Amino acid sequence: MTKFALPTERSENSVTLDEIIEARRTISGMIRHTPVEPSVSLSKSMGVPVNLKLEHSQLSGSFKFRGASNAVAHLTETERAAGVVGVSTGNHGRGLARACANAGVRCVIAMSELVPQNKIEAIRGEGAEVLIRGRSQDEAQAAVDALVAEGMTMIPPFDHRHIIAGQGTLGLEISEEMPEVETVLVQVSGGGLISGVAAALKARLPHVRIVGISMERGAAMHASLAAGHPVEVTELATLADSLGGGIGLDNCFTFPMVRELVDDLVLLTEAEIANGIRHCYWEERQIVEGSGAVGVGALLAGKITLSGPTMLILSGGNIDMSLHHRVISGEDVDVSQESS
Repeated sequence: MTKFALPTERSENSVTLDEIIEARRTISGMIRHTPVEPSVSLSKSMGVPVNLKLEHSQLSGSFKFRGASNAVAHLTETERAAGVVGVSTGNHGRGLARACANAGVRCVIAMSELVPQNKIEAIRGEGAEVLIRGRSQDEAQAAVDALVAEGMTMIPPFDHRHIIAGQGTLGLEISEEMPEVETVLVQVSGGGLISGVAAALKARLPHVRIVGISMERGAAMHASLAAGHPVEVTELATLADSLGGGIGLDNCFTFPMVRELVDDLVLLTEAEIANGIRHCYWEERQIVEGSGAVGVGALLAGKITLSGPTMLILSGGNIDMSLHHRVISGEDVDVSQESS
């Protein structure tokens, strides 16, 4: 477990509780209020109540639909007419594609070659145009920049006020469903989810501990926190593919919010991520992708000590089913070899 020095003053680049509450009003009726289920197996093994927030049952298969719906709802008429473009490791693209389809807005999603084919096809299935560019999210971003120069509006996957506020609605739900919660485990990639959830929870439940979970292979937020500023990392293939990509060297919101609001950050090996996927299936009867299972994987690996009621977010379920079958069958899957 890694702890980083917290700033002494509150950052001005923060999304507020009021913005998150307004986001909930905006997207009410657009998204699914996802259920919470107790984990009998994890509660028994950890010795404290452990609940699972089943966000992988969200429309579009992940939490990303919350932020995307909020951002699209705030487009001006001129921006709607010009269309929307975004870069994605998969789930943001699908959420944005669906939100744009619901609003009747043209949508183009740029992705790198590392994005699994099932996620690419799902985005096309939502009605978006797809561009595959390069071997990293940064290379895919170049295609987005070109379309923005032509007049389209970019909605980024995390570093955006409306995106963060939309993801924060998940934190509001947790605070109401489990007000006694002491620890919340949240996935970390670019930081949109954990920033929004932490902002909502810390405002309503100041005692709560927020623990971020990512993978060892290319954890950009972890590297940036360690450096004290946003840095680039090499994007690597991982079972937690949705956690890949950088945080942006010009990061405005999520880096300062994570540094301010997140208490600990844990990194998992590929084997630990796979173990989380297996547990979700065999013990919880849930089909969850690697990024969605990292909280479970962290507990199973003994990387987090719990002292009281805990909530885990199962953030997404958009996993290739043939890969899922191999993982739950106990196969030692090495996605770095398969994507090379």
